[in-house]
Amino acid sequence: MISSLFSGVSGLRNHQVRMDVLGNNIANINTIGFKSSRATFQEALIQTIRGAGRPSDISGGTNAVQLGLGMNVAGVDNLFSQGGLETTGKITDLAIQGNGFFVLTDGAGAEYYSRAGAFGFDANSYMVNPANGYFVMGKMADDNGNIPATATVGQIRLPFGQQDPARETDQIDLANNLNSVATDSTASLLSAGATGIDTVTGVARDGAGGTHEITITGSQATFSTNTGSATGLTGNETLASLGVTAAGIADGTTVSLDNGTVSVNLTGITVDSTVNDVVSAINTLEGVTAELNGSGEIEVTRTFAGDGTTKNVEIEFGGGAPAGETIVEALLDASGTFTANSGTNHTFAATDTFTPTDGIAYPPLSLGIEVSDVNGLATGITGVGGGGVNVQSTTQLAAGVLNIETELTQHATSITVFDSQGGKHTAVCTFTKTKIPNQWNWEMSLTGEEIIRSGSTGTVEFNPDGSLLSFDYDGGAQAFSFDPNNGADTLTVDINAGTTGEFNGLTGFASNFTATAVNQNGYGMGILDKITIDNAGLIYGIFTNGVSRALAQLTLAQFNNEGGLMKEGESLFVASANSGEAVQGVAGETISASISSGALEASNVDLASEFTGMITAQRGFQANARVITTSDSMLDELVNLKR
Repeated sequence: MISSLFSGVSGLRNHQVRMDVLGNNIANINTIGFKSSRATFQEALIQTIRGAGRPSDISGGTNAVQLGLGMNVAGVDNLFSQGGLETTGKITDLAIQGNGFFVLTDGAGAEYYSRAGAFGFDANSYMVNPANGYFVMGKMADDNGNIPATATVGQIRLPFGQQDPARETDQIDLANNLNSVATDSTASLLSAGATGIDTVTGVARDGAGGTHEITITGSQATFSTNTGSATGLTGNETLASLGVTAAGIADGTTVSLDNGTVSVNLTGITVDSTVNDVVSAINTLEGVTAELNGSGEIEVTRTFAGDGTTKNVEIEFGGGAPAGETIVEALLDASGTFTANSGTNHTFAATDTFTPTDGIAYPPLSLGIEVSDVNGLATGITGVGGGGVNVQSTTQLAAGVLNIETELTQHATSITVFDSQGGKHTAVCTFTKTKIPNQWNWEMSLTGEEIIRSGSTGTVEFNPDGSLLSFDYDGGAQAFSFDPNNGADTLTVDINAGTTGEFNGLTGFASNFTATAVNQNGYGMGILDKITIDNAGLIYGIFTNGVSRALAQLTLAQFNNEGGLMKEGESLFVASANSGEAVQGVAGETISASISSGALEASNVDLASEFTGMITAQRGFQANARVITTSDSMLDELVNLKR
């Protein structure tokens, strides 16, 4: 009977412990980084009244008879479930997603662990927990932003207000496209000499700018011409007066061109027709002209110039033996056949010596001669600048020297570079197309008073697939070098156009110009202005010169048994004998967690679960109280038995 009282008392006492745990959880519902606890119970002492009996041949076994003597608190466990993240916007507010703890230390060197990341900086630029002044631990980067593998974990101190020294540029990166088919090379006539050229228009297809000195040799084509045998004609004579008979006219007169490729008969002629009528009739035939010259002879010309063996005129009477004298016999040739085949082809040849603007002349290149399809005369030159340039004479082409200018096809890009004192210099890279396909000349220039020392010009070439073939400096230079002329050191800058055979730098496709200087590695002097923190806990400093460099990295800790950590108040934990030693590392690498900057981890207390626990704790307390009052009543009845 008495034991039931003690059992009830243990229930009261230990349910109160559970209420204490629940009350603490609810009190910390808004505590950042707080991890809730739970109380678990176990049965206390056991009184054995009778032990268990073994079965025998004549009876079965019997169970033990035992009485419980109350309950104890088995443990108060920390629950490390993930809390939600609350955005704050403050860079130094940090939240851990996943396992791990921030590492903090006091001035004496004792280590503490926390999930509450409401950090800031003190007057000495140390990263601390402002609530208690404990230092946040991590590793510091060197002056180049690298964190050595041998770096030790220590207090994080950032150099706010510290100057970042200037760095001189030693590399410029070029990238993107030079249009392989681009041309701005408009042609214009400088001087025509005796060539008769008076029209130069169009754009050189090869895009190369410079001077074309074109030498024309040879002579113009001539027409096939012959004169008739009759002389002293005035044109008014009738054919009859010259002995032509009607039968001779009836027999016909045939005019054929170019070895019979065209053949027609003169028509509309009678014995009363005059010599002028015959001349007019011949002139109606396409490709032939006839006229009375100063000697009174009929002069017949094939009006398309060229070799007389192919470009000629033949006039004869038609059919067999004439029945009377013909026009040909009376006016042109007594034999009855008249031929004009005295023409010649042109013998022109043109060579172009191209001198690029500020460059060395190329070897002479043969050009084509354009022939009129109207009269067979040479009228112009083809092939200047790879084609696209119209070179014409509206009179007649002749031998001589012709000078034509074509404009440059260029694309330029600029970038600011820095000297050893942080001085700025604008470097301009100008690409100029050459007459060689897929080849450009480049030139680096500066817009100030700088003095260029070497390596300011060169050539860039591309493969047929548009990838980079080569990027070379003229004169055997290996880099672009110039004196800033302001007291700073001479700069030697490597120009990086990409990898040979690849497309990771300059390219030469038939597409728009996009080539640009994309990067350079220098900068002026700067002062640390602000910081950012990434998911791995790397703290980057952003300087006023635009440089971003790693300054430090936060250290996180993990434990084999995080439930074994002991609370120290102020949202801190310390290692215990059962938590194991802290394993320190980096978020996302040795520690399976990430860090969110500008956020805090909220308490993981679940109010619904806590309120439910309060109800069951209250009912447990009430029930145990009833055990005590009931046992007391029974004891009272027992005492009353002696009355």
